[in-house]
Amino acid sequence: MKLFIASDIHGSAFWCEKMIKAFEESGAEKLVLLGDILYHGPRNDLPDEYAPKKVISLLAPLKDRILCVRGNCDTEVDQMVLNFPILAEYALIYADGLTIFATHGHVFNNDNLPPLSKGDILLHGHTHVPVIKDMGDYTYVNPGSVSIPKEGSDHSYLILESGKFTFGKL
Repeated sequence: MKLFIASDIHGSAFWCEKMIKAFEESGAEKLVLLGDILYHGPRNDLPDEYAPKKVISLLAPLKDRILCVRGNCDTEVDQMVLNFPILAEYALIYADGLTIFATHGHVFNNDNLPPLSKGDILLHGHTHVPVIKDMGDYTYVNPGSVSIPKEGSDHSYLILESGKFTFGKL
């Protein structure tokens, strides 16, 4: 199974459109969103073309292909307008022989680990910085941010295919 993994759209229609185009071109079966879909949050500047209603309409046709977890900027009000589930704190994904604990990163992260077994993947966004790092007992993976990259990183996403993570640039 090929997965397209992205995080932190933060209501940017401009970057959401680019992400969806990359998703469609990738041939991935599922779009895994790691939270912070519509709202930019009080710590972030407004992203390019901040238009949450447009982001809603862009994502709606993909509802059957999206797996999403809740970010710290996502609320029950957001769930009322999105037609796919967004309020789960985490998702366990079993793909290509990997066990992946997918979450946003504001609750479970390297400083507050979820229950992981040796060899598992901790996948989260939140920091807006892309990372793949062997932590000894587990691997930490972060796709970075679709709309508001930090620490000089690119607008990015990940592809998981055949057990390997690969970064993509928007």
